[in-house]
Amino acid sequence: MKLLTTVSLLLVVLFSALSTPRATTLQRDHLTLLEVDRVKEAQILDKRIDVFIKAANRRLMVLTNTQAANAKLLKKDAELWGDLPTGSRSELIGDIARILDEAITNIDDVSTRDERNPLIPKALRALAQAVNNIMAQVTPLKDQVKSEAEIASMEMLYEDAQQILEAAKKLPPEVEKKGKAKN
Repeated sequence: MKLLTTVSLLLVVLFSALSTPRATTLQRDHLTLLEVDRVKEAQILDKRIDVFIKAANRRLMVLTNTQAANAKLLKKDAELWGDLPTGSRSELIGDIARILDEAITNIDDVSTRDERNPLIPKALRALAQAVNNIMAQVTPLKDQVKSEAEIASMEMLYEDAQQILEAAKKLPPEVEKKGKAKN
């Protein structure tokens, strides 16, 4: 009887696993393996945010087809960063959104542990500047959106960008080393 119950339970688990749609069980990684290594190496917040910015910009380069214009940079970065990521427009936009989301989470984590950490404003300013650049290049693609997946990816990107820009607006003015506010 116990064996029958165990077998039944295993069959239910197996059936559930097989009936789950494949798209939900195999989600695309938003970072390449080498980019994950760069994130792990960057233990200081502002350096880690720089890694996320670089990863997002690599996808932006593919989206805007500017690889040829950046060939020299790509050759220089090849050893540390590897080949440019590949994917559909929807996947690449979704990757950028998830990268920004991960950057937000990293800033939030540091803020939770030490809200007076001086690297938080520095990292947030750099991220906001990158978001402005990303959105300036992605916004023209909005008119070319064709699929539901692209719409969802674009919405996710816009939400993350808005969250970053709103948080950056709340920062006090940046102070120069001599004690004067930067313009």
